Amino acid sequence: VQLVESGGGLVQPGGSLRLSCAASGFSFSSYNMRWYRQAPGKERELVAEIRSGGTSTKTLDSVKGRFIISRDNGKNTVYLQMNSLKPEDTAVYYCYTPAFASWGQGTQVTVSS
Repeated sequence: VQLVESGGGLVQPGGSLRLSCAASGFSFSSYNMRWYRQAPGKERELVAEIRSGGTSTKTLDSVKGRFIISRDNGKNTVYLQMNSLKPEDTAVYYCYTPAFASWGQGTQVTVSS
């Protein structure tokens, strides 16, 4: 199982980023996928989860209405569209598959002016 995140970077407050997580080594379309994040000095927290069929199941309250999780089963990829970014969204964002308890390497998102 391999998960590779991309799309992080430095963005100004109010800006947008789209994170991608390319999956391989398992039947991607059959399993739920999650995005987590971990800010410096804080515990890792669940940001959003999406079912195998594409329905979002969980979204962190602080990102509701701003972040959207989606997936393309044909491309074995899960996305996190992040809009109206705030400095408190600064963190390393990780892709995770609960069925296999596997993590990606993470991608840094920094929201700063």
